[in-house]
Amino acid sequence: MNIKTCLTAMTVALTTLGATSAYAEGERFVFVSHAPDSDSWWNTIKTALTEAEAQLGVTVEYRNPPTGDIADMARIIEQAAATNPDGIISSLADFDALSGPLTDAIERGIPVITVNSGTEEQSAKIGAMMHIGQPESLAGRKAGERAMAEASPKSFLCVNHYITNAASVDRCSGFAEGIGVDLGSQMIDSGQDPSEIKNKVLAYLAANPETDAILTLGPTSAAPTLEALKENGLAGEIYFGTFDLSAEIADGIKNDVISWAIDQQPYYQGYLPVVLLTNFNRYGLALPSNIASGPGFVTKDTIDLVAEEAGVHR
Repeated sequence: MNIKTCLTAMTVALTTLGATSAYAEGERFVFVSHAPDSDSWWNTIKTALTEAEAQLGVTVEYRNPPTGDIADMARIIEQAAATNPDGIISSLADFDALSGPLTDAIERGIPVITVNSGTEEQSAKIGAMMHIGQPESLAGRKAGERAMAEASPKSFLCVNHYITNAASVDRCSGFAEGIGVDLGSQMIDSGQDPSEIKNKVLAYLAANPETDAILTLGPTSAAPTLEALKENGLAGEIYFGTFDLSAEIADGIKNDVISWAIDQQPYYQGYLPVVLLTNFNRYGLALPSNIASGPGFVTKDTIDLVAEEAGVHR
């Protein structure tokens, strides 16, 4: 039985039990992300939360700092803990800034699962129950190794739209390791404004015409980079890989501009912690070990299978 079948069976069982069990009391969980309002990648996680709510009869409140400010995120976690929810699910984008509020929540007796950003080791250090996400250094290294097998680049540009998130730097440095070069100055802080990203990519490639490959870290940086390559005539001429999926990324793969996208399966990062916390709250079931939701490569050979779900379930 594959994981999707197992999850479906689990959900059906929980829903059925929830209709009759004295333990099903409409739990309330809070999901806190580091994403700004402008980051569409998180729509897949929001879909997962909504579907988990409906299936399990729980409430999940999604909260985030509108501008992506980590200090604001820390305050959101503190405010969430003060409401004494049945569980908190949080990304761990900045360990130094977020470990304190999350540890405080745990010490209040609130179950915490970390997802997406951060590492299994950091999650364990604060006392969280588990971590669900993609090992980012590994994902970056696998991306670099794939690039070497397909194009043997000697230099690259990593377009980092969230440089304050350690996981994003891990992706860039892992890619450098995978192709066997030093990261050096090949990572740029692009910011999150599409026009600014496009102009910075154009400027870097103009100043470094020997660049063999480009790595973007998600839809926020991938879409403007695609526009930059159309403008300077390098679309389809320079090796281009990216993390995550979106409609623009799917089109780039179909049109042979992007070679592949790394799918960390964000749906699992939203859906699984809600299911697991519900099991824990209702039945006292122990949580399993950490779950690596990625990496997996989506290529032109497989894009048709996932394109229609990009931004929804993929």
